Amino acid sequence: MCPDCEDFARTVLLLGQLALYADTSGADLDFVDAVSPALAASLPEPPAVPGEES
Repeated sequence: MCPDCEDFARTVLLLGQLALYADTSGADLDFVDAVSPALAASLPEPPAVPGEES
């Protein structure tokens, strides 16, 4: 997997796990509110699709 693809996939996975955590009983929503914008801002550009122009 290309380095950009790996970063993108890892960040999307973390955002999904954070969303699941936010829905659990007893979740620290202050933590979710603090971390989610920073994590979303760190989301790299999606990897280029082979054959598509950028």
